[in-house]
Amino acid sequence: MIELGENRYGKSRVRVMRVERGGERHKVQEWNVEVWLKGDFLRCFEEGDNSRILPTDTMKNTVYYLARLSKATDIERFATDLVTYLLENNSQVEEAGATVVASLWGPLAGGGQVHDTAFIQAGTASDTATVTRRKGETGRVAAGFRDLAILKTAKSGFAGYIKDKLTTLKETHDRLLGTLAAGEWRYSGEEVDYKTARRRIMDALLNTFAVHDSLSVQQTLYAMGKAALEAEPGISEIKLSMPNKHCNLVDLSPFGLDNPNHIFVPTDEPHGSIEACVRRAV
Repeated sequence: MIELGENRYGKSRVRVMRVERGGERHKVQEWNVEVWLKGDFLRCFEEGDNSRILPTDTMKNTVYYLARLSKATDIERFATDLVTYLLENNSQVEEAGATVVASLWGPLAGGGQVHDTAFIQAGTASDTATVTRRKGETGRVAAGFRDLAILKTAKSGFAGYIKDKLTTLKETHDRLLGTLAAGEWRYSGEEVDYKTARRRIMDALLNTFAVHDSLSVQQTLYAMGKAALEAEPGISEIKLSMPNKHCNLVDLSPFGLDNPNHIFVPTDEPHGSIEACVRRAV
């Protein structure tokens, strides 16, 4: 016997640029939204009966509609508004979810002043929020970041590891530690000031990365996660991904020069992959 398994459908990569024009200084928010629905869609899959299907084009328009009406000032609240609207206006839907990825724009500074209506994007990093909710239940909120490029030039080493016949890596107590980090944390309650929580978490993560005397990326990752949980009581766990973007010391001896940890070649591939979840003990 063949039957339909777990399924969902929705709309992805819905791009929104929202401009807040209150006062002389404007604010821009650029969002990339994904939204999905789960429910009793068996007849659509098996028979082509679309009578219970909200078109994904309508879901796209719902994003724009709520971007205009929502009072949300953070992506967690906007994702919550979007999920709530879809559940309340579609009786056939059992669960709705939304992920919002926000590009980071800030005021442009130039000519000795900060400009009120011109903006600059802060590198490749982006903020994220994902909200899922079933009918009759409270929503589950997760937030985080992607593609955060961070680097430290001190307080990092790697030694004491397994060495076998295939090991060529040299021990070091003074290396560059660089990563394109990603993270996601889960909120344990509904009454959360998301902006303040994000600020506390990111401050704890970045400060710990900078000051931690790193014996490995694994140790630093754990220290960062622990610091984030201690800084924000409203989260229950944090997952961090910190690929080790190697910076290899260049051998300048063929040119008659020394290289006292001064000249490196950055490499993207291959790179170490380090991931872990740090959570509160039950």
